[in-house]
Amino acid sequence: MNRYPLWKYLIIVVTMMVSALYTLPNVFKEVPALQVSPVRATLKADTALQTRATEALGAAAITPTQTVLEGGSLRLRFEDVDTQLRAKDIIEKAVGEGYIVALNLVSNSPDWLRALNALPMYLGLDLRGGVHFLLQIDMKTALNKKIEGYVNDVRTQLREQKIASAGVSRDGQTVIVRFRDAATRDKAMTVLGKNAPDLTLRSVDEGSEFRIVATLRPEAIKRSQEFALQQNVTTLRNRVNELGVAEPVIQQQGADRIVVQLPGVQDTAKAKEILGRTAALEVRMVAEDLNDVTNLQAGAAGNPPFGTEYYTERGGGGLLVRRTAVLTGDRITDAQPGFDGQTGEPAVHITLDGQGARIFQQVTRENVNKRMAILLIEKGSAEVVTAPVIRTEIGGGRVQISGRMTTSEARDVSLLLRAGALAAPMEIIEERTVGPSLGADNIAKGVNSTLIGMLLVTVFMCIYYRFFGFIAVVALLANMLLLVAILSMMQATLTLPGIAGIALTLGMAIDANVLINERIREELRNGSTPQAAIHAGYDRAFDTILDANITTLIAGFALFWLGSGPIRGFAVTLCIGIFTTMFSAVMVSRALVNLTYGRQRKVETLSV
Repeated sequence: MNRYPLWKYLIIVVTMMVSALYTLPNVFKEVPALQVSPVRATLKADTALQTRATEALGAAAITPTQTVLEGGSLRLRFEDVDTQLRAKDIIEKAVGEGYIVALNLVSNSPDWLRALNALPMYLGLDLRGGVHFLLQIDMKTALNKKIEGYVNDVRTQLREQKIASAGVSRDGQTVIVRFRDAATRDKAMTVLGKNAPDLTLRSVDEGSEFRIVATLRPEAIKRSQEFALQQNVTTLRNRVNELGVAEPVIQQQGADRIVVQLPGVQDTAKAKEILGRTAALEVRMVAEDLNDVTNLQAGAAGNPPFGTEYYTERGGGGLLVRRTAVLTGDRITDAQPGFDGQTGEPAVHITLDGQGARIFQQVTRENVNKRMAILLIEKGSAEVVTAPVIRTEIGGGRVQISGRMTTSEARDVSLLLRAGALAAPMEIIEERTVGPSLGADNIAKGVNSTLIGMLLVTVFMCIYYRFFGFIAVVALLANMLLLVAILSMMQATLTLPGIAGIALTLGMAIDANVLINERIREELRNGSTPQAAIHAGYDRAFDTILDANITTLIAGFALFWLGSGPIRGFAVTLCIGIFTTMFSAVMVSRALVNLTYGRQRKVETLSV
């Protein structure tokens, strides 16, 4: 009656062993470390960077306890904070301005745990300290920019097809094209219908004037807003690297807001400066006739030939380019990674607005078989992202950049081209600063409150329900182990509301065992045998436990759906805790009871 098949016991044992394994990294303390990350996506954290850093430290008689390439960055661990600070100055000089050297704390868990991808939970802003911003995107400006681009595109298309118009203008969210006769308008309708699928076109006659009124389709408006949001998120993520934040949180909130959390950053003014910084993109022609050894050496020494500037090309080589920019990044409307249609090699596909397309077509027509350089300029310094050879005249506003690129590099370059500047202006509508001492105090209070609560529950359960109370406490510990393990596997960020969710989960878990124990007591009072009381207690209490947890789960889903930030963190912990409660409070405790009483032929009394 009260026996589990072997496979159920095996499931419980394996689950608890895996839970213990993935909970273990949270036990190890954090140690001082340095995280070396590239400022721009064209730079890489590789073995060459690792060798450069370790050699510089070795020359200063500093030996890191561990050096590892992880997550696109180089991490070096040290014995103490003093060594960490000394090493930071040394590495900054060794790697140069292309990399950010950030102070960091990392888990001291052993290598074999990391090899199994067993990692600790991240600590949220309220537990580690730092700054929090909520930014509102001006979607109206983003939409206006999109419509202005279509005004230029319409002019370009009509000019290319030699269709005469009486003027192209914008009226609010519509583009108005005027014609002197209906035949010309009808011809323009056909051309624009093919080349501008995002526009809804309709004919309007006003006296002797014939018009086409074009409006953006709803799906095009939505796509434009999503693009502005994603481009701003990407730009912010690139800029946050300047602050040396090891684990920033930059994520979308709603349709037009972005949350930026910077753990460990206390300088709010500097954070605002970085988040609001602008970047620029320029296209210049390479000085083909001057890129010989003598001129390159002179350029590297700071004396480039007249009318040129010296830059480092992607891959490390020097390059002399003309001072005059033929095209700037504000003419780029989109850039996506892809593949060359002829060679199949990775490439970047760029879309220009109307004026940019005309300029680019003219430049490529006049410079076939010559090289053009694409420069990204930030904070007064520039680098050559790529310098392709112009094979043929390029029209239509669609440009492809390829040559010696990997798929990852093509994706990185497209991000640089898209994220050089914000797609739409943003305003900080919420700002909070959490000090590190307050974060440490929050951790201490959260952990202590959970431990004290568990201790009081343990005392009560063992006194009131005796042995069955002890089994309930063991199931409660299994529940907590399982919950922490799942959050660690998800690499969730633990916040103060998350700790509250864990505490609530533990309370709900013990409540389930209270229902079971009271049901067993009731069956014994009604004259059932001990074995029958155990069986009926678990079976009949299960429906009540299930109903209670389902209603709480619905509330948790509602909190996650409608809430944001800390409320979502609480909801996630609560929902996961409900599933772990159902497993531990019912299956684990039943297994322990079955092992204790299930194999006894005759049970006289129950310690409940």
